[in-house]
Amino acid sequence: MSHSINLFTIGFTQKSAQKFFETLVKAGVKRVIDTRLNNISQLAGFTKKSDLEYFLHKIGNIEYTHVIELAPTKDILDEYKKNKGDWVIYEQKFLQLMAEREIEKKVKPDILDGGCLLCSEAKPHYCHRRLVAEYLNGKWGDVKICHL
Repeated sequence: MSHSINLFTIGFTQKSAQKFFETLVKAGVKRVIDTRLNNISQLAGFTKKSDLEYFLHKIGNIEYTHVIELAPTKDILDEYKKNKGDWVIYEQKFLQLMAEREIEKKVKPDILDGGCLLCSEAKPHYCHRRLVAEYLNGKWGDVKICHL
């Protein structure tokens, strides 16, 4: 790559709509890249796909795209969430999945530059959006990651 990529990540839980959208606008996010497996659930609240796309455009002129290849499979997610699985095992399985999918070839760096990976987790520590960002940095190099 010829230049660095500025990549943000954010989770929507434990944030009001006001805090969520103000954080994105203040950071200068150009587009939100939805990395959730299920983005139409009522549990998503103001981040339900069609609503989120509308709010992002109206509030901050921010683009929206859903990239399902950046989401874990239902099996991997259920094992960790529903069955209270081990984070280390989840991380290993998800890293393997990203490698098998070759996400670094399917997602273009220019889409991510100024973009923000979205998922539900409030903090990035035990979240797949952090793993996606770190994985891509490992493949491309020079990805500046900022967790909002």
